[in-house]
Amino acid sequence: MTSSTLHISQHPIVAVKLSQLREAKQNPKAVRELMRELSTLVGYEATLNIGISKDKTLTSPYEPFQGSELNQRVALVPILRSGLGLVDGFLTLFPEAPVLHLGLFREKVSLQPVEYYNKLPQTPNADVCYVLDPVIATGNTAVATVNILKEWGVSGENIKFVGILGSKQGIENLQEEHPDIHVYVAGVDETLDDHGYIRPGLGDSGDRLWNTAV
Repeated sequence: MTSSTLHISQHPIVAVKLSQLREAKQNPKAVRELMRELSTLVGYEATLNIGISKDKTLTSPYEPFQGSELNQRVALVPILRSGLGLVDGFLTLFPEAPVLHLGLFREKVSLQPVEYYNKLPQTPNADVCYVLDPVIATGNTAVATVNILKEWGVSGENIKFVGILGSKQGIENLQEEHPDIHVYVAGVDETLDDHGYIRPGLGDSGDRLWNTAV
């Protein structure tokens, strides 16, 4: 897959940690740790072009220098519940960023997203939104989330979708509906089965994170 708005990490450490995360034998503690580490690594790549200013004069132990500061307000938008697994890694990068939760679940028959929780303020309080969700499977939930943010007032160029793993079909769906947003993932799998699960995938990320598999 090639696209100017799709960014698949080529970093060897990301590849190793993604392979570790895929393994079914990992316990919830290991899954959470790997999710956090991958979110920081992919987040580092997703923030490469964030705006900074150098207008503030600071002083080192030896002399004054022009310090670098972010000049954009950043918000983190995890999609409940599995998106919570990526929040801590991003808070390492943006410790003061507001975390704006969106709750959507995938209806089992239609595979369409259903919104059940929305913690966005009445008016936008961010210049850039990082949408966090470990998996882009069908892409329907991702599309619905971006729809919500655009209706809230954030432009597509200021919405960055960050995940761990995407399906080829799901990413194409998201890019077809929202060609103006940038998508960052650790890897992409070709196959999406009839139940909307990525193969080989990494399993149900929410169940693996929060130990709720039955």
